[in-house]
Amino acid sequence: MTLLTQASVLIVDDDEFMQEIFHAMFSNLGAVEIHSATDGRQALRQLARLPRMPDYLMCDIFMPHMDGFEFMEKLAEMKYPGQILLVTGVDSGMLKPAVLIAKSKGLHVLGHFNKPMSRDELAIALAAGLKNSGTASA
Repeated sequence: MTLLTQASVLIVDDDEFMQEIFHAMFSNLGAVEIHSATDGRQALRQLARLPRMPDYLMCDIFMPHMDGFEFMEKLAEMKYPGQILLVTGVDSGMLKPAVLIAKSKGLHVLGHFNKPMSRDELAIALAAGLKNSGTASA
């Protein structure tokens, strides 16, 4: 299924196994450029090196060094234009506050999920985001 045509993604998660799973999911859905970072600091360095901001950013909420909350603050300062998917495997009760914080800072949150999430859950969220933005998919 090719849902994402020519899309770029940055996966920010301290769990390398989850990075691999998310990478496979996005690749399977058609993303062509997929980058990974283990925390917010590394993600900021990745963003500074990329020629353009990624279309999608999947971010774990709880990570060492710079967690998802701090990272979202930086994204808001940068006026990140893409869609954000928030995930956690630790405290699912923090997902809704994280979404509210991100939205209050002007970020575009496409969805929030408990890990592990399924490829279908990701596809549904991405399809809804594409439909709402008016972007065509292949």
